[in-house]
Amino acid sequence: MKKYQILSKLTEAKLVAVVRGDSAQEAEQIAQACFAGGIKAIEQTFTLNDAAVVIKQLASTYSDSDMVIGAGTVLDAETARVAILAGAQFVVSPSFDQDTAVLCHTYHIPYLPGCMTITEMQAAVKAGIDLIKLFPGELAGPSYIKSVKGPLPDLQIMPTGGVDLNNLLDWFENGAVAVGIGSNLTSLKKLGSYQAITEQAERYVSKVNTLGSVKS
Repeated sequence: MKKYQILSKLTEAKLVAVVRGDSAQEAEQIAQACFAGGIKAIEQTFTLNDAAVVIKQLASTYSDSDMVIGAGTVLDAETARVAILAGAQFVVSPSFDQDTAVLCHTYHIPYLPGCMTITEMQAAVKAGIDLIKLFPGELAGPSYIKSVKGPLPDLQIMPTGGVDLNNLLDWFENGAVAVGIGSNLTSLKKLGSYQAITEQAERYVSKVNTLGSVKS
């Protein structure tokens, strides 16, 4: 039940902020800026050495809220276990890894592997994956989801990469259940300040709310 409650929160949130940051402090502040702007889900990537520290702090700070804290760029089962023990509620990888899938299933934690082809997606589904990360999204484009869902209509897809304010609604209109948003939302270098990140998050939330199915 735990896994499906988390999946439900992710699909209700619709927007997942992919946080990198150059330090644990910066990453935590970026996440908080996204939360302040109305984003309900954070994917803290393990490209940061202290990712587990950030996840643990965020999980503790927002334990009594409806926020969802996950781990991204998880390349193996060992890293997935570290993330889950730190408090990660979902695990995201750039590609599918069987050992990571088994580990996440053991802990009843959603595993979102990156897939591009229908063959990769079918393999993930056979391994019990409920939500697939379409990655890299910019190479596929929104219409790719509709094409994939032709033969695989029950597939749940979250594109990451190439999602921005201009094409945000296109992804959902083509069948995405959530989207991962990276530097267009969470780059301190690109946006210049934490307040600018909050304001950008507000723009994303406002736009996705026009779909009529997201709680502000």
